Amino acid sequence: MVMATTTSTAANTSLASVTLEVADPEAARRFYSAFGVDAYIRLRASDAHSTGFRGFTLALTVAGPATVDSFFGAAVDAGATVLKPAAKSLWGYSGVVRAPDGTIWKIATSAKKDISPATREIDEVVLLIGVEDVKATKQLYVGRGLTVAKSFGGKYAEFAPGQVGPLKLALYKRRALAKDLGVPAHGTGSHRIVLGGTADAYTDPDGFVWEAAAAPAPTLS
Repeated sequence: MVMATTTSTAANTSLASVTLEVADPEAARRFYSAFGVDAYIRLRASDAHSTGFRGFTLALTVAGPATVDSFFGAAVDAGATVLKPAAKSLWGYSGVVRAPDGTIWKIATSAKKDISPATREIDEVVLLIGVEDVKATKQLYVGRGLTVAKSFGGKYAEFAPGQVGPLKLALYKRRALAKDLGVPAHGTGSHRIVLGGTADAYTDPDGFVWEAAAAPAPTLS
């Protein structure tokens, strides 16, 4: 497997914001505030039909296992459902939860041992979307101005973040993503997520909707 990597030049187009479509924005706002991620997402009321796996996850990368446990516990205490308990793996330490609005969140670190106390700091927020054809979707996004940062053949692709916000976008095979999250791959209806970009509005072949971002997303502290 060959990995292609570009330089760190900022993309002409980038993911600037993520809007979750939820049935009850006020309840969702309370949950995400308690979880500690409300600064990194937007909420919009929607009753769009959606069943099963919605085809994406939002992933938090943090410094160590204790911080994973801190965010994981906060999410569960606020009403999230555990999909995968936090545990060590080949790649580090992680856990997966489903928010009350249905959004799946993965909290992870590459560290397997704690070398410092738990914090509430987030190193990176990644929107990982599951697609049928990683290579084709990658080329579509490159054609629309995104810059590839990492690419592992037809299995995974990651785009360079822009200068307007802390969000990073990555692509994964839909079935592989569902397996990693511990859920069945089948799903129908709306993804119930809108990607805010620095270019014009469009919908990609997997049904993910992009729109012009109204304003830059907050910067990670």
